[in-house]
Amino acid sequence: MNAAAGFGDDLQPALQVTGLTVEFTLGRAVVRAVAGASFSVQRGETVALVGESGSGKTLSALAAMGLVDPPGRVSGAVRIDGQAVLGLREDEWRTLRGRKVAMVFQDPMTSLNPAHRIGRQVAEAIRVHDAGVSRRDARDRAFALLERVGIAPAAARARDYPHQLSGGQRQRVMIAMAIANQPDVLIADEPTTALDVTTQAQVLDLLRDLQREMGLALLLITHDFGVVAGIADRVVVMYAGRVVEEGPVDAIFASAAHPYTRALLASVPTVGAARGGLRAIVGAPPNPGEIVAGCAFAPRCPLAEDRCVAQVPELRPVAEHQRAACVLADQIAAGRLSP
Repeated sequence: MNAAAGFGDDLQPALQVTGLTVEFTLGRAVVRAVAGASFSVQRGETVALVGESGSGKTLSALAAMGLVDPPGRVSGAVRIDGQAVLGLREDEWRTLRGRKVAMVFQDPMTSLNPAHRIGRQVAEAIRVHDAGVSRRDARDRAFALLERVGIAPAAARARDYPHQLSGGQRQRVMIAMAIANQPDVLIADEPTTALDVTTQAQVLDLLRDLQREMGLALLLITHDFGVVAGIADRVVVMYAGRVVEEGPVDAIFASAAHPYTRALLASVPTVGAARGGLRAIVGAPPNPGEIVAGCAFAPRCPLAEDRCVAQVPELRPVAEHQRAACVLADQIAAGRLSP
């Protein structure tokens, strides 16, 4: 565990996002999908970026990868191994992606080319960043990568097309392509979506093992706190484009300080829970184009006060290495208030 990462560590983060804002101009309207998000991931650390659909998690990752196209506008700062990357030319991004930062997308079937065998696709991921490698060497390295991620026997399975693989196997191929050039930062966007529970666990185990072996900075995007428990060192919770809480995973599970984080945790099913015991979060997140004067969660929060709708709360410390953007965070974390 590296719980202290991101709170004054002397080590330079492998990925550092500061004041990230992503806006889209649609006609006369400006939609702010991410509003000043900040987070970091150290080498050898796994950070889970958590929130409902539309909270800005994936868009933050795409912005960090230089994958937000017009009419989207990205501002703030993103550093990968200390290098400022916002504003890079596309040819510079092509050099950086894969070598320094790589991403495993949510749906491998839309990311893999259905017309090419998987071995060829993994080998191409190698050769695009290493023009000097021979086709034979790239093929052999592709076989080794496929074996490492659990696609065996690799020499035979490399001849398969994506449609011949299961969902879990396709996700393993995407992971093999992502680590092919030994990046420093790996972003995994909902990597277990649409997989059965057993396959989910296998894919998460693979990511955890690779992260430890390679010393990766792993940013795991998920809406499921059940996924977070077994893999993350720290948690960053997003709501309506803003970071509303962050801290070590143990602290978040034991004493979450934001009502939204508490609501997400309460929605996780547990073994032995009484039937009907899950709690849904009442209401819906605000429309991304909606201007909210105060806390965006206030309309859904059972503890909301008048001051909650007047001003956007800032992230502030509530415990060692833990921060929350709620005016009642101290009382919630201490157990004196319960949403």
